Amino acid sequence: MEISPIADFRSPLPTKFGIPRQSGLAEGLSGRIVFRPEFRNPDALRGLGGAEGFDRIWILWEFSGVPQAKAWQPTVRPPRLGGNVRMGVWATRSPFRPNRLGLSCVKIVSIAEDGSEICVSGADLMDGTPIYDIKPYLVYADSFPDAATGFATGAPEPTLEVRWAEGLQNPFSPADTEALRQLLALDPRPAFQDEPGRRYAMTFGGYDIAFTVSGGILTVESIQNLTS
Repeated sequence: MEISPIADFRSPLPTKFGIPRQSGLAEGLSGRIVFRPEFRNPDALRGLGGAEGFDRIWILWEFSGVPQAKAWQPTVRPPRLGGNVRMGVWATRSPFRPNRLGLSCVKIVSIAEDGSEICVSGADLMDGTPIYDIKPYLVYADSFPDAATGFATGAPEPTLEVRWAEGLQNPFSPADTEALRQLLALDPRPAFQDEPGRRYAMTFGGYDIAFTVSGGILTVESIQNLTS
């Protein structure tokens, strides 16, 4: 079977660093599913949105930035276990898998009348990610709240208090500021790194966000416009 992308994802996160490790962890983070021209048809979205439609969808997508030579690893180190314990790849959602396919459940915010795009929130996708399929989320078929979840018990909770350095100008809208706060509070650092005072940087909405972490507090030190 050959599959081709039907859409591309647009997000304020152009690199892997800072992306939530699962969908739904940063509900304030918005993004757009932009359909490719041959699939840009409003009839294909009939029944998906509106008062009688669906709240959430599943999206099937491809992990970006994973070298093909490193795509298949039988064991990986899940961040949930501190990055120091190996588990079988089938027991994880690691990108290092034979077909590099990801599955995410996201919330529908709006649907373009011309069928060109779907605006969603809570995605864990990098900007430019190819999307291969979309399916509606069905509570009766897709929700099993009593199911065992192995080593991933409970959703990861925000672990850091986010502060802005004194006098730092904030160029973001209130909505984007909250989305950035949610991302940073989840601690985007690698699971095995905890060096107080070390300076990290992530890209968000065309800006380079530099921050440090110490004593459970993440401080945004600088915000640099990458287009100026």
